[in-house]
Amino acid sequence: MGGRVAVLASGSGTNLQALLDHPAVGPRIAMVVSDRGDARALERARGGGVEAVHLDPKAFPSRQRHDRALVDLLRAGGIDLVCLAGYMRILSPVAVRAFFDRILNVHPSLLPAFPGAHAVREALEWGVRVTGCTVHLVDEEVDHGPILAQEAVPVLDGDDEASLQARIQAVEHRLYPATVLALLEDRVRVEGRRVVRAEGART
Repeated sequence: MGGRVAVLASGSGTNLQALLDHPAVGPRIAMVVSDRGDARALERARGGGVEAVHLDPKAFPSRQRHDRALVDLLRAGGIDLVCLAGYMRILSPVAVRAFFDRILNVHPSLLPAFPGAHAVREALEWGVRVTGCTVHLVDEEVDHGPILAQEAVPVLDGDDEASLQARIQAVEHRLYPATVLALLEDRVRVEGRRVVRAEGART
């Protein structure tokens, strides 16, 4: 796979920062795009010398038109891989199909458990003893695409949403860049829903 990465982010951008700080992934990040003009992620991008773009959904008559503009922007930038990092918009089929098998997301649960926006809260409400995070390819369903990597995080007695979220994020900040690099270096590929590692590869 080629080496130019775009990151889509809506908020503070801590996973973006982990990607920027990774010595092999950071130099490949060519663009950061946000649906929010005040997103801290855009400041992080500018601070790292990366092109930062606010693509305002309100400027477009539909989600599909917004995503068409997003696809045009990514293609004009020669982007090979798209990483979602706290991007709070659901990508339409327009974007998913344009970069099929080339969009990654990180999610704070062991999918398929607890998809959606409140995974940490729901894990606590269900009383699970183990949760974690998942890096997966994006398809046309929410938090559904093929799983590339997962790591478990124990739920401790006395955990609240903030404390559990913080421990999950610490794992995300390590697992996400490592998985992105494995994909960029063709050390993993997906066949159906199964991830196949190249012979001799370690991820």
